[in-house]
Amino acid sequence: MFVKDGTSVLKKVLVSQPAYLQAAPINEIAKKWDLKLDIEQMLREHETFIAAYHAAGVETEFLPADPERPNSVFSRDFGGCVREGYILGRFREHLRDKEHVDYQAKMAALGIPCIVEVKEGLFEGGDFMFLNEHTIALGMFARTNQRGFEEVRDGLAPYGYEVIPVPGKEEYLHLDMCFNLVDDHLAVAYRDGMPEDFLARLKQMEIDIIPVEEEAIFVHGCNLQALGNHRVLSLAQNKRVNEELRRRGMEVIELPITEILKAGGGPHCMTFPLARG
Repeated sequence: MFVKDGTSVLKKVLVSQPAYLQAAPINEIAKKWDLKLDIEQMLREHETFIAAYHAAGVETEFLPADPERPNSVFSRDFGGCVREGYILGRFREHLRDKEHVDYQAKMAALGIPCIVEVKEGLFEGGDFMFLNEHTIALGMFARTNQRGFEEVRDGLAPYGYEVIPVPGKEEYLHLDMCFNLVDDHLAVAYRDGMPEDFLARLKQMEIDIIPVEEEAIFVHGCNLQALGNHRVLSLAQNKRVNEELRRRGMEVIELPITEILKAGGGPHCMTFPLARG
């Protein structure tokens, strides 16, 4: 088994350092910043991020940084991982094409089989979200389209997974920017950005929501990483969300990350789970 679900104990992740990251204007957050980011600060932030994983007992595998794939720090986006292997996505932005090749090679080196590959549509891992062991939500915002959804849904069906489409506004970029499951029955989300049928499904599954305002999307208020055992990685700036999480019994590990965020991704975006269960 590789990845059982989205909230059991996280054991191993795939990451990449932001040594060449710049705020390329390919999302609404990055468009707000000058194209020159502070590399040294981002590297320090990433070291803090990795140290938090190690302190939580999570092993880290690295894809070395490469100037030809500056956005590979957002390792989540090349696909998704389930019990049987991984789904290889297809990027919308050509800036990220080399990530497709290099992450595919890294997964082969790690011995993790590709069980589904999106070849015709578009699919990025920021849109991939377990709701429970057998149910996956797939966002369709800016980077995953209908054909990509169909390829993931049809490819995972033989393994017993139900894949639910979650359409939303393009400016929200990925599902994990406005919805994130942080514990078995607890999520952080911008409710008004979610379709009514999806909210009804969450209610049916007894998943409670800590609500955020729309502006929280653009400061990574939902971009959290569940560690299992009621623990979650969050950002130090997410004060209200972190208070709500603690009030509901969660252990919140706060990360002082600000510079990497300017390129459009947070802790969840920077994490590709390899082993969880």
